[in-house]
Amino acid sequence: MDTERKIVCYIAESLDGYIATEDDSLDWLFKVEGEGDAGYADFMETIDTVVMGRRTYDWVMEMEKGEYPYEELKSYIYSKSVKDGSPARDIEFTDMDIPAFADKLKSAPGKNIWVIGGSELLAGFMDAGLVDEFIISIAPVVIGSGIPLFKKSNLMTEYKLKDVKRYGEFAQLHYISK
Repeated sequence: MDTERKIVCYIAESLDGYIATEDDSLDWLFKVEGEGDAGYADFMETIDTVVMGRRTYDWVMEMEKGEYPYEELKSYIYSKSVKDGSPARDIEFTDMDIPAFADKLKSAPGKNIWVIGGSELLAGFMDAGLVDEFIISIAPVVIGSGIPLFKKSNLMTEYKLKDVKRYGEFAQLHYISK
């Protein structure tokens, strides 16, 4: 039985709703005591495609010292400028219209699609009503300012709580679209 691919956002945020500081630091996140991998390995089994913004991609590449951590997955990087010669074999740079892009991905066979970030790209998917699930790990840290998970929007979208888990000091909320 074929099941429809879902677009999922799996992410961590501060208690006050930020995914990074204004200078892109996640130091606050790594200071929080977790438990295990917070379900990351199980989540990774459900996806075969990652989508991220160019700024997130550049940050990942810097943190991973040029070693792309999602080599085994099909990857799409949203960028206003297309980059040639990506370091990984299955990376495609795109600036395709988000609804058309999502239709293309969801109509192809495969597992779920992970929108990693950042918040600008996520806002584009949210504005188009395309995020099927959120798995948000909340760190017990207030950082005061930074890059918010959700951009301001006039769109109201309702989700249903599927699960709540605790991983050490993290609370993980899993929401699905209604």
